Amino acid sequence: MLTELTPEQMDRYCARIGVPREGAPDLDRLAAFQRGHVHAFTWEVLDAFMGWPNAIDPAAAFDKMIDGRRGGWCYEMNGLLGAALSGAGYQVTRLCGGVNRAALGDLVVGNHLTLRVDLDRPWLVDGGLGDAPARPIPLAIGDHSEDYHDFGIEAADDGWLRFRNQRFGAAPSFDFKADYADEPQLAAQQAWLMADDGSPFRSNFVVMRHFDGRIESIVNRTRRTVTAGGMSTEAMTSADDLAAALGGVFGLEVPDVAAVWAKVETLPKGEFE
Repeated sequence: MLTELTPEQMDRYCARIGVPREGAPDLDRLAAFQRGHVHAFTWEVLDAFMGWPNAIDPAAAFDKMIDGRRGGWCYEMNGLLGAALSGAGYQVTRLCGGVNRAALGDLVVGNHLTLRVDLDRPWLVDGGLGDAPARPIPLAIGDHSEDYHDFGIEAADDGWLRFRNQRFGAAPSFDFKADYADEPQLAAQQAWLMADDGSPFRSNFVVMRHFDGRIESIVNRTRRTVTAGGMSTEAMTSADDLAAALGGVFGLEVPDVAAVWAKVETLPKGEFE
């Protein structure tokens, strides 16, 4: 598995996210990497939703997201970000987390990859939740805010920590431990989420991206925009609507948008709508 981008990959990655190639591995630069990453790449689950191939290795994420002009989900977004941070000289640990473990228990552990970066203290860095903070936060219990978002880390059961997302977040929380890294569990959950009919990403189409002052998303047939004023929604009614949003707002080059829309149209109104 690729754990650190090569110098040539770093050049291309830094150019894509708008961060200078050279610099000290300090907190300011770490924040620039995370913000640049979530503004440059779209969180999306097209591969799971459509049954297209997907790999957990950050090398595949680099090819897909840099060369293919696609986005990715947590395994790809945080996988690529972690490999880039390692290439920039940071000490990075890939942590095994569980989205919505608060409600579903340990069965979901591994359905989320998050990152710990050690500087003067450990920091939680997550570019893979889609609508979570766009900057590092101290890996410690406490409340935090960023622009118009309130979120935090709190104690959960059995030594787990719980990241609490902002109030409009598609995922309300994920649990993690500061020292729990489990690559086989991440790989097993990635395979399950890709293939099992019980996977929420097989039956929900979700796309999210950060912009200055707002977070844009698509949840099945609904466009959502979150700003300091709250959340507004707009229904999509055609493949043309979807194509315009994916290509224009989210910057994705998606093969066969018509097929994607055809599957979206079969979905009942789900938990996100």
